[in-house]
Amino acid sequence: MLNMRIPSAPLKNNKNIQMKVAVVGSTGLVGGEMMKVLIERNFPVTELIPVASERSAGKKIEFKGKEYTVVTMQTAIDMKPDLALFSAGGSTSLEWAPKFAEAGITVVDNSSAWRMDPTKKLIVPEINADALTKDDKIIANPNCSTIQMVVALNPLHEKYKIKRVVVSTYQSVTGTGKKAVDQLMNERNGIEGEMAYKYKIDLNVIPQIDVFMDNGYTKEEMKMVKETNKIMRDDNIKVTATTIRIPVMGGHSESVNIEFENEFELADIFSVLEKSEGVIVVDDPTNQKYPMPMDAHGKDEVFVGRIRRDETQPKTLNMWIVADNLRKGAATNAVQIGEYLLKHNLIG
Repeated sequence: MLNMRIPSAPLKNNKNIQMKVAVVGSTGLVGGEMMKVLIERNFPVTELIPVASERSAGKKIEFKGKEYTVVTMQTAIDMKPDLALFSAGGSTSLEWAPKFAEAGITVVDNSSAWRMDPTKKLIVPEINADALTKDDKIIANPNCSTIQMVVALNPLHEKYKIKRVVVSTYQSVTGTGKKAVDQLMNERNGIEGEMAYKYKIDLNVIPQIDVFMDNGYTKEEMKMVKETNKIMRDDNIKVTATTIRIPVMGGHSESVNIEFENEFELADIFSVLEKSEGVIVVDDPTNQKYPMPMDAHGKDEVFVGRIRRDETQPKTLNMWIVADNLRKGAATNAVQIGEYLLKHNLIG
């Protein structure tokens, strides 16, 4: 069964909209993807302001056939963009996002810096963009593994009410960044190089993403727990997560076990997901069709398959969820937030 519903259509009729957009962290993996998504989704960028660290200032970046010079943070603020897409790490966001906001610039931040701040909105447009107002000058983009999970879970929660989620993730090295991609490719080619991880990643699996906390879970795992509750606006949903790094590129994969309060028919689960914005169902066991990272690479949708009952207890479902972590898990979600703000006149 294959559902080809397309998520959040790109903006149309935007020729008269004038938008100066800053991309903070423009020389990184996610920053580069943000600029690509801005072009693909026809976001009305009349002037791009690529922003990076002092050492990257002066570099040239091409965008829509025009060359732009990378500038520093303060220079970017002085240029007064309407929107700033941040992907430069938590410490940078904590220091600079408030300065952009004070200058009247709307910030969509991809780091973990603001996600659990009770004064900031944590947004996945398909789920809770209606919470945004013109006063929201710093908006948090959720964790990549959380985004793809909640896009698939939220429509099911609305119909069947989720009690508990058990999720194990299988996450791409691109989630760590260029250094990790280089480590994987160096190992694959027998080249000595800088290590992003403590251990070899090629032909290996590392059951740790981010640092361990006092409860024995990693920070990444606890992000999934807390962010899910905040985005889905329901603290009663119990979530337990195990996050794992694997030697792939193209996207993150998740094995998700969901217990509902209400009983369901499996055919209705398929129907709900097939009608859900941003979801593509790929589930055809007879022909061995199911979501894989290599198929999600470069796409904005969340792919769902291996949909089946958990036969060990009632009202429980198993699913396999895959998405490109640099796209819907980061860049695309941030741009979609910008699209919502524009559509509803919440910028400026």
